[in-house]
Amino acid sequence: TAKSHMKNLIEMAAVDGNFEDIEYDLLKTIAKRNSISENQLKEIRQNPGGVKFEIPTDKKVKFHQLYDLVHMMSVDNSILDEELKLCNLFAIKFGYKREQVRELIDTIRSNIQNGQNHDETMKRVEWMLN
Repeated sequence: TAKSHMKNLIEMAAVDGNFEDIEYDLLKTIAKRNSISENQLKEIRQNPGGVKFEIPTDKKVKFHQLYDLVHMMSVDNSILDEELKLCNLFAIKFGYKREQVRELIDTIRSNIQNGQNHDETMKRVEWMLN
């Protein structure tokens, strides 16, 4: 699912029509964490149709991917409606309840702004969703 995740992140970064350096830097960091080389990243970016969309089965991986998507959406400090809609769509596809998605995304964004990592944020979100 790592390549699918990179494709989703690229889509998120490009949905506003601009692929900024700060977004590409975040993409490279996330790719490295997922054992995706810069060459593989370029291939995915040049041929996104060659990568099948995959929903992670592991709950933790699923949350980490959503966290990364929210991070990509908000890294440039400007969130457009298209980005928010795409983020909502990914959250719903990942199996989160539609009525909880907005609060989930807001909580993740807030934690990212406060410097909290994936695992700290996941604990907060699990508490919130229960």
